[in-house]
Amino acid sequence: MTALTLSTAAAPGLRVDALVIGVAKGSGSKGAGLVVAPGAEAVDHAYDGKLAGVLETLGASGSDGEVTKLPAPSGFKAPLVVAVGLGALPEDEEAGFDGEALRKAAGIAARALAGSKKAAFALPLADAADLGAIAEGVLLGAYSFDAYKDTAGERKNGKAPLAEAALLGAKPRDKAHKAALERATAVSEELNRARDLINTPPNDLNPESFAAIATAAAKEHGIKVQVLDEKALAKGGYGGILGVGAGSAAGPRLVKLTYTHSRNAKHLALVGKGITYDSGGISLKPAGHNETMKCDMSGAAAVFAAVVAAARLGLEVNVTGWLALAENMPSGSATRPGDVLRMFSGKTVEVLNTDAEGRLVLADALWAASQEKPDAIVDVATLTGAMVLALGNRTFGVMANDDAFRAAVVEAAEEVGEASWPMPLPEHLRKGMDSPTADIANMGERMGGGLVAGLFLREFVGEGITWAHLDIAGPAFNEGGPFGYTPKGGTGSAVRTLVRLAELTAAGDLG
Repeated sequence: MTALTLSTAAAPGLRVDALVIGVAKGSGSKGAGLVVAPGAEAVDHAYDGKLAGVLETLGASGSDGEVTKLPAPSGFKAPLVVAVGLGALPEDEEAGFDGEALRKAAGIAARALAGSKKAAFALPLADAADLGAIAEGVLLGAYSFDAYKDTAGERKNGKAPLAEAALLGAKPRDKAHKAALERATAVSEELNRARDLINTPPNDLNPESFAAIATAAAKEHGIKVQVLDEKALAKGGYGGILGVGAGSAAGPRLVKLTYTHSRNAKHLALVGKGITYDSGGISLKPAGHNETMKCDMSGAAAVFAAVVAAARLGLEVNVTGWLALAENMPSGSATRPGDVLRMFSGKTVEVLNTDAEGRLVLADALWAASQEKPDAIVDVATLTGAMVLALGNRTFGVMANDDAFRAAVVEAAEEVGEASWPMPLPEHLRKGMDSPTADIANMGERMGGGLVAGLFLREFVGEGITWAHLDIAGPAFNEGGPFGYTPKGGTGSAVRTLVRLAELTAAGDLG
């Protein structure tokens, strides 16, 4: 990953490949033109206060996501200035720029500087929160997945990620600034680890290898780990996980990661869907829907990353992560439509569609998590195409059995810059899952399918336990071009929200 340093150095004397500054779209007393953002004063001064005009001549407007490169002024050691758009100037200029605007701008600039050895970032930095946002943006924006490429050729063509970034205006000896950098580094490194897992081809990432990766990381960071293989799952009665994995040569796994701060700390349980490849099983997916199904373990990757991040940060909370891992394949041993599975909870489920498999593995893991009576459970899953139809590719849905908790999760997501939307659990949709054969069917009404899935999961949450469900089917995998600090491919969606929820739980601010 890109190496970060905090610097109080003056911009003109820095020997770097590029100097990154921010520009914005003016409003109010600043007029409608381009405005040079705080942090770029030295560059503007070197242009005799005419930097905004020069940039406008080059076509810059300050719009969100815009990058304009120009030669550095005389007297600067850096040969290049990179002006990145921050969007509209805040109405309350004293409040400064929104953290997400800074995060996106830093990410865009970091990606634009691929191939550079070192850059200095002179973006607006008013406090430790701004520093953390900029640091996250750089680390997430510079991400590149090169494990399966001949990177030697790419490096010659200037494609290697930005190697080092100096954050100007920071205070290296300030405790708050150092803490912000440490947090941003831990969260970003683990989020990028989740991205690596999501991007790994399914022939190399199956339930067993995923469990091995999680075990190695857990041991490195003092996290207790327990892995249930096929025999242990059968002995324990985990019919959902076993049923989904029955058609694959790669056996399923249930991985439990336990980060313990103290006996008296609050307990947050996180549950992740980990379908390392989803063919749909006997209910085979149609052509054109299989190519990205390596991403169906994004929920488990997010939970894994969040638990490790919590341990690295030493949060005063106990966090348990449950990774429900299976590969959904068609074969002579696969679960068939019409089969009935007896779940870990004891309930029976009639499987009407084997492509509605995520809810089956989650159901077993949710019930397992419930046995420990945590203060709250949050599950994360690329669960339904219906949620993508409802909310698009960049927003995840949030359902819960408690309205206040749902609102708190949405607020936490907003704090860290992840787009989410509160969704209901309409009781009338539950009847559609009634089965004449079993306690419940894994399918219900087609319309509102994402909400039906949430209602199904609710059936497997222990009584009296606060629970939320995050359906990240849209934002988990970016099939389009990169934007902001989000790359093409695996995104690491929900990692930052889960870490924030752990922090809020530790502070006693999450119910």
